[in-house]
Amino acid sequence: MSITVKALQKTGPDQPFRVTTIERRDPRPDDVVIDIKAAGICHSDIHTIRNEWGEAHFPLTVGHEIAGIVEAVGENVTGWTVGDRVGVGCLVDSCGQCEECRADQEQNCLQGNVGTYNATDVDGTITQGGYAQKVVVNERFVCRIPDAMAFDAAAPLLCAGITTYAPLARWGADQAKDGAPKKVAVLGLGGLGHMGVQIAAAMGADVTVLSRSRKKEQLAIELGAQQMLATTEDGFFQDHRGQFDLILNTISADIPVDSYLGLLKPRGVMAVVGLPPENQSLSFGSVIGGGKVLAGSNIGGIAETQEMLDFCAEHGIAAQIETIGVDEADATYDRVVAGEVFFRAVIDTATFEDAEVA
Repeated sequence: MSITVKALQKTGPDQPFRVTTIERRDPRPDDVVIDIKAAGICHSDIHTIRNEWGEAHFPLTVGHEIAGIVEAVGENVTGWTVGDRVGVGCLVDSCGQCEECRADQEQNCLQGNVGTYNATDVDGTITQGGYAQKVVVNERFVCRIPDAMAFDAAAPLLCAGITTYAPLARWGADQAKDGAPKKVAVLGLGGLGHMGVQIAAAMGADVTVLSRSRKKEQLAIELGAQQMLATTEDGFFQDHRGQFDLILNTISADIPVDSYLGLLKPRGVMAVVGLPPENQSLSFGSVIGGGKVLAGSNIGGIAETQEMLDFCAEHGIAAQIETIGVDEADATYDRVVAGEVFFRAVIDTATFEDAEVA
């Protein structure tokens, strides 16, 4: 028997959120039923449901930053028990057999992974995300939330945390260079950037935040950065040429890519996790000169996501959040786009209890 739950849903990109009911599948033998306590709002949710990344499948419930408690488990589930504190991120299934899946890189599944929302599930239905009371997920795609983490602060880590942790780990933010900390620049201090600063600093890097202005400078320092630089200041790109080993680009906007590559030392890396709607221009000379690397990174596998959660718990890292009710989602979307949320908004799913179904 399927499970009926309240959820926030849109029927089109220009329609308001409404509280409605959706059906979660009858749990399979290898499924976990999760009572959702908090659901983070990710900019990807906004891009998707506003059709900025292509036509979405409506009606649609988004949300891939999910934290809650195991309510029930299938008969074949061995890794989870009722009462466990768990999270679900951007993926809910993959083939499990290909080279990438066997390497714990499910995000790169060669057969195509299944996203937490707006994706075609193995049964042909469209996945519905975490802005809801409960979710049913294959046990392989569930992570354990450490006891020290509150659900609302942990939820954004399931996307923003792993999105920034994976490239920082891959490109050695934790590896000293000639006895000195790696010089890491985080481009943008928003929902992703504020996690990147904390994680890079905890890895031992010398962190600089790059932004259009210095208005968040005190926040950047409090998060662990050594300094903040304003990219709009006269002569910025010339004055800071060749200073950084690694740039983590977290912004989803048009930028002068060649100019930013010029900020890297020889053999430096720019890792891109922000996906702007517009195509970006690049001169090959910007990477050939100095043997630099322009790399992309897309979340991380489930094992690395668990590694990130444990790392954040060990170092006292959490998302900086504000909690909202289900009736505030539309207004919060506008505030996220306007850069007025510092730094993540999280839906308190307990507010579904008193919400009337449209």
